[in-house]
Amino acid sequence: MKETPRIQSLWKQTAAISLACLALSSIHTMAQNSLNFPTIGEIVRYSPCLDELIGDDAKIEVLSSGFDWSEGPVWVGDAESGHLLFSDIPPNSIMKWVEGEGVSLFMKPSGYTGVVDYGREPGSNGLTLDSEGRLTMCEHGDRRVSRVEKDGGKKTLVDSYEGKRLNSPNDLVFHSNGDLYFTDPPYGLPNRWEDPRRELDFCGVYRLSKDGQLTLLTKEMTRPNGLAFSPDEKTLYVAQSDPAAAVWMKFPVLDDGTLGKGEVFYDATSFVGKMKGLPDGLKVDQHGNLFATGPGGVWIFAPDGTALGRIATGEATANCAWGNDGSVLYITADTYLCRIQTKTLGMKP
Repeated sequence: MKETPRIQSLWKQTAAISLACLALSSIHTMAQNSLNFPTIGEIVRYSPCLDELIGDDAKIEVLSSGFDWSEGPVWVGDAESGHLLFSDIPPNSIMKWVEGEGVSLFMKPSGYTGVVDYGREPGSNGLTLDSEGRLTMCEHGDRRVSRVEKDGGKKTLVDSYEGKRLNSPNDLVFHSNGDLYFTDPPYGLPNRWEDPRRELDFCGVYRLSKDGQLTLLTKEMTRPNGLAFSPDEKTLYVAQSDPAAAVWMKFPVLDDGTLGKGEVFYDATSFVGKMKGLPDGLKVDQHGNLFATGPGGVWIFAPDGTALGRIATGEATANCAWGNDGSVLYITADTYLCRIQTKTLGMKP
């Protein structure tokens, strides 16, 4: 068949598209070994005090993308040879990012080991390390807090309260004495609060003591989410991802490890719907400043609750964690894994 000018034109267009796809594929592959990462968003400065924490030249670098809902980052190892682990909740996976190599699958399944479909978010969520460096994780689908042992197997740390299964443990933080504090909203249940498998009629904040005793600390928060201690461990901050009351709470930590009466640290309800996201994961630097994901990215607060600014990713932003030498903040923002260089140092997980 003789090629008409139209057919020749179509062949050229097809070839051009193929070459473009090949080029994009090569760029993606090369990006894994590159330090020249693309950037997103901007730094929004509410106070000149932010200049002491984030430099004028700081950029939000995109290290990798294409995830379903990235969450729970934690840095593992030392500054030079360490790596980042983070959850990709819908595909039930934990991913591993290494400088110069990129992302690879670390664990699957990560949060659900059942045999039937378990909704949109079955995987692991919050990740942290215990004092021995063991990965400790909140599992949505299996409704437990677990630990990866030195031999690679998993151990269930807690999965029920007073004989009733937990909702879906979300985020967690260790006290320096070895006690583990965690939150338990319903987001991992297939139908969330309305799910018939739900056994508790509240969303709790708990403490699991190092000797295995579980204590309900508060059930007054409607959707408790991320949590972190102040540097002196006298205050526990807890995010509430409720659109009707999008707040960060602060609780005094009493001598016996329980919590006193909480109060609102910052109320972001007026920003809900105007910017993507809700109060979610949070971390604290060594000076007590909060880096808390919420509407519009990562909010940065002084210890007295003054909003200093935002790391505005432009995406619904789930969590963050310090890595490398403690001055690099890694951010999970919807489909992205990002990072930003700071001028401060974060608290170790």
